[in-house]
Amino acid sequence: MFKKNTCFQTLVSLFFFNTFLITQSHAQQVFSNNTYPLTDFRQPLDITPPALAGSFGELRANHFHSGADFRTNQRTGYPVYATADGYISRLRVQNSGFGLALYINHPNGFTSVYGHLSRFNPKIAQVAKDLQYKNKSYEIDEFPASDLIPIHKGDIIAYSGNTGSSGGPHLHFELRNTRTEETINPQLLGISIPDHIPPVIYAMYVYRLNGQSFNEFTPKQYFQVAGGNGKYNLNKVTTINLNGEVGFGITTTDRHDGQSGLNGVYSIELFVDGKAVYTSALERFSFENSRAINSHIDYPALMTQKRSIQKSFVDPGNPLKIYSNLANSGRVTFNDDKLHQVRYLITDSRGNQSTLNFNVQASSGASINAPAQASGINFPYQNSNEYQNSEIKVIVPKGTLYNDLNFVYKRGAKPQGNAYSAVHHIQNNLTPLHVGFELWIKADSSLAKHQQKAVIVNTSRVSQGGIFEDGYIKAKPKNFGSFFIAIDTISPTIVPVNIANGKNMRGLAKISFRISDNLSGIKNFNGYIDGKWVLMEFDTKTANLWHSFDERTSPGKHTFELLVSDMKDNVKRYAIEFYR
Repeated sequence: MFKKNTCFQTLVSLFFFNTFLITQSHAQQVFSNNTYPLTDFRQPLDITPPALAGSFGELRANHFHSGADFRTNQRTGYPVYATADGYISRLRVQNSGFGLALYINHPNGFTSVYGHLSRFNPKIAQVAKDLQYKNKSYEIDEFPASDLIPIHKGDIIAYSGNTGSSGGPHLHFELRNTRTEETINPQLLGISIPDHIPPVIYAMYVYRLNGQSFNEFTPKQYFQVAGGNGKYNLNKVTTINLNGEVGFGITTTDRHDGQSGLNGVYSIELFVDGKAVYTSALERFSFENSRAINSHIDYPALMTQKRSIQKSFVDPGNPLKIYSNLANSGRVTFNDDKLHQVRYLITDSRGNQSTLNFNVQASSGASINAPAQASGINFPYQNSNEYQNSEIKVIVPKGTLYNDLNFVYKRGAKPQGNAYSAVHHIQNNLTPLHVGFELWIKADSSLAKHQQKAVIVNTSRVSQGGIFEDGYIKAKPKNFGSFFIAIDTISPTIVPVNIANGKNMRGLAKISFRISDNLSGIKNFNGYIDGKWVLMEFDTKTANLWHSFDERTSPGKHTFELLVSDMKDNVKRYAIEFYR
């Protein structure tokens, strides 16, 4: 019996070992010279099977998703485990962003990141609270010494939550290169997600480039796609007639087994007559280049039609390192009157693939030219560019543009109400920018007594910030658009939720408020009990602000004061007495 059990156990072990090898053999192709460990890291949650609400590299507003969003059954409070040995290298608390977040450096050269946490484990929570009181700030971003908080694989370091800019309960998880801080697709490092479903292809687009810079005037054609289960073709079309230089684009998403929304794909490959002309692979990227997603996609289509089309050609000013196998930056010229085979190969992070095949007939009669553009000023993408007149100054730093730009400026009328300049139309909102631009607007004489309260706003009256200098209000908007000067002289609003003057707070765990600001935004908040600073915690999504009582507040009568200021130093004060 012992020998039979031993043989059985051996067979079971071999089965699971072989299953593991097969599983690892399905790991995604890496289009680089990078190699990654497959067994160093464990799952950050013990929810089985693991499921994602968002995948690595997924298309998001103004950025690629930098990690994997693990589903937590629409609840908070699941234990979060250290994925490998190491130490807490960064401890961060933000009003927005990742909210409560931990970073662990590991001996193998990688860093794991855990975001949107509801709370830290008791030891880490005490370290964080001590730092908050030391700095007199809810928000902290600290880098503890390597021997302060050592961590072992499988330790509970925190609990899942919904803090920061989270859109719902989940765990945001990342693996980064410790030295370069590039974020890496976790599935390349053995964080496996069950997935047997190939990507879905919805549509294909053809852009008539003809040697010109890509912009909102570039003609494009839409082709509906038919098929499924990994095999796709153009709906009711087998051959496209094209002439001259073109680029292609595609809309595609992915799903995995079980609970899955629409996630992003891992790689997009384009072949013409069997030769690769374009490859994008979301293996890893630098945060400083994440905004270049707006160059990777058809940005005008996103802004005007809410369509996420991934272009299969690369703009000259695009700094992303996700591309390979480029022939003429992915731009293809059809001018030989021959028939050509075009093939898309779309792959997810598990290795499931989908193909789209179609033909292109090069035909001299199939030319389409871009419409004429308004007369403007040429801004070369590789230069720093400026425009100035008697009322405004625009500075577009080097590295801001992805393509050469035909820059157009128009002056509009002064708006009604809170306005201290004309409206200045700077290009339009269809041109993506990598790092924003500098905008100077000359102030009206009527602004004289409000210079320090002035901000630049867009026509939706959203503040872009601003300081007064040399007769101008200066700001750094992230996007082109229409702007004018307004002022913010109104203090923030404080609304008490569960407290009033003279109230007995015994039995209540915290004091709660809602705070808001009308224009420039909340800059800081500080609470004081009996004249001493106390920790106030804030949730940006709900505008809730609160202080949780602890041993610092003894039974008896106390004074409480709350000061909330905005970006223009307008201050609101709330002061009461209470009992505990």
